[in-house]
Amino acid sequence: RLEESGGDQVQPGASLKLKCVGTGWSWDYAIGWFRQAPGKEREGVSCSGSKDSAPLYTDSVKGRFTFSRDDATSTVYLQMDNLKPEDTGIYYCAIHRAGRVPSLSQCRPDDFYYWGQGTQVTVSS
Repeated sequence: RLEESGGDQVQPGASLKLKCVGTGWSWDYAIGWFRQAPGKEREGVSCSGSKDSAPLYTDSVKGRFTFSRDDATSTVYLQMDNLKPEDTGIYYCAIHRAGRVPSLSQCRPDDFYYWGQGTQVTVSS
């Protein structure tokens, strides 16, 4: 089971830190953050193939978002800085279907499962 938290309504330029807590999984698995804006398909925001893998980011968030994981507490974070209105959406975390994927090269939603319920992020002035 995965559970996301940390979403909020903020103004452009603000920061938020999302949290994803899981139970029953190896936190050396490939884990990803995804978002879905109203009327749009779910997209990959950031993911990591294993606890030793460098995180991947979609181009629109590079330099603003930071993926991290704390294996001791089975927690994954997404630090989001300089938020923009286009970052608005429901943010989800999920586990890769193949488990640990050190060679992971993209964050495709179809490759992930065991989705959490999501946390809403709204960026507006």
